[in-house]
Amino acid sequence: MKQVTVYQVDYVRKTRIPVGWVTERRSKGRHDNLMGLVRLARKLYASTPQDAYRIVIDSREAQLA
Repeated sequence: MKQVTVYQVDYVRKTRIPVGWVTERRSKGRHDNLMGLVRLARKLYASTPQDAYRIVIDSREAQLA
């Protein structure tokens, strides 16, 4: 299991603010690991549908070794 950092992006200032993390529980890579983690992060950390577009994860952390 690996923890992947979740960020809220400020597109005006071009910064990423860490807001939490999600856990990658899959041991093998599958087709939509990255998109599944993004959906989970948006579900947990976005308060409005407009806010969901500002929630991203670090794709380098999400890559399975």
